[in-house]
Amino acid sequence: MNALEIKGDWNIAKGKLKQKWSKLTDDDLLYVTGKKEELFGRIQKSTGETREVIERAVEEATAFCRVAAAQHLP
Repeated sequence: MNALEIKGDWNIAKGKLKQKWSKLTDDDLLYVTGKKEELFGRIQKSTGETREVIERAVEEATAFCRVAAAQHLP
């Protein structure tokens, strides 16, 4: 997963992650280019989940955004 994939439509991805872990805040999910490790660390601290679970959840959320965007292409 690269920065562009994460950056994509981050607002949709944030919503998906908040559905999964309701205790996450906007500050927890603040994504800054080049700070992926910090993002995962904040989510891990807030949720207590393993890095692998978090990476999978972020990948699923961003994949959802890519699929949704592809379906709206003319």
